Amino acid sequence: MVHQLEGDENHNPLDPSSLPALSSPLQIRPYGAADWPAVWALLEPVFRAGETFPHDPSITETEAQVAWVAQSQAVMVAVDAAGALVGSYYLRPNSLALGAHVANAGYVVAKHVRRQGVGSRLCQHSLQAARGLGFRLMQFNLVVSTNTAGIRCWQRNGFQIVGTLPGAFRHRQLGYVDALVMVQALVEGAGP
Repeated sequence: MVHQLEGDENHNPLDPSSLPALSSPLQIRPYGAADWPAVWALLEPVFRAGETFPHDPSITETEAQVAWVAQSQAVMVAVDAAGALVGSYYLRPNSLALGAHVANAGYVVAKHVRRQGVGSRLCQHSLQAARGLGFRLMQFNLVVSTNTAGIRCWQRNGFQIVGTLPGAFRHRQLGYVDALVMVQALVEGAGP
């Protein structure tokens, strides 16, 4: 069974001490309300670009906070050795009721630390966190086919492509491009 939130204002039912310790210089910890300005600074250019997330590129900060934080079961942030926030992820059920045992996650990494393993560390952490929350699978519904770095990262971390949605993403620069559905089992016997 997936654990439910019990009014946690930070939307993090996770006990960080139960998650795998991550060595310096990157610390992954629960999101706190004071982190929002730094998370928004990461999200805004990514959302505005319209290349990897399906959100309206003109999303407001308030709408983004609802989408990233308020609608999530857990939100984590990655902080570098200098204390700067360099990444974040959310976890939430992928569906309602009878499908709520499948997790969904979204990730954002600061541009200046991309291709340095931060996304992979966030992914690994989220998989462990999802297991701890009782999810049986993790599914990415709309991995944009042009996001080759993301696809490689998810595959290196055990995700399999289980479907292609032709023209399912309206890329801001390229028009309609394919999107992939990717899945990973979190418990034995649960996945593809």
